[in-house]
Amino acid sequence: MTPGQNNNREPASPKKGHMSSSKSRGFTLLEAMIAMSIVMIVSGISFMSLRPAWQDARLNAGYNGTLMTLRQARQWAIDNRKTYLVTFNPAGTPAGTNMIQTNRMDAGAVGPVVSQMTLPPDVQFLNLPGIPNTVASTPDGLGTGSKPYQFDVGVAAGVANQVYFFPDGSARDVNNNINNGVVYLARVDDLLSSRAITLIGAAGRIRGWRLYSGQAAGVPHWSQQ
Repeated sequence: MTPGQNNNREPASPKKGHMSSSKSRGFTLLEAMIAMSIVMIVSGISFMSLRPAWQDARLNAGYNGTLMTLRQARQWAIDNRKTYLVTFNPAGTPAGTNMIQTNRMDAGAVGPVVSQMTLPPDVQFLNLPGIPNTVASTPDGLGTGSKPYQFDVGVAAGVANQVYFFPDGSARDVNNNINNGVVYLARVDDLLSSRAITLIGAAGRIRGWRLYSGQAAGVPHWSQQ
């Protein structure tokens, strides 16, 4: 033994070991509950801040899908030298669903379905109260905003939810009349979510519109997109 060295070391205290062990066991139940509460609060704030963006994304998806469906049907008619029928909410559409269906016409009869597009659940073909309702204020001066889709504007005995695209690019109705019309989309109870798509039948011109709050007396107005 080296002089001055003490071999009588103090044994480890059981109490100290127990304290060290309890400190290294991780979160207590209270700490875990606090952490979970913080995560839930942050998640709730994030959801509320992102919700408007998600709603707008769904609205834009429905609007763009409707616009593309009409333009695609017209292009198919030109490219394939066939007539194509576009129907908004055809017979048999499930309740609460908003759909566009395109059929190819074969030898003058309605042929197979070539495409279907369904709007997101919170978007509808909808003309909300408060949209402009005079010929001077409606998109392209078509209709009076009285129906969600109003084709064959100014023509008697037509079908308000159907458009036939012909190989020359024109849009006509079931009676072969030039078909002008408009379709509205919106979220329920959200006036400024309103969108519109117009069709000028002679040229087959299809244009999109958005409703904006008015600068004078709060009267909303349409602006072409």
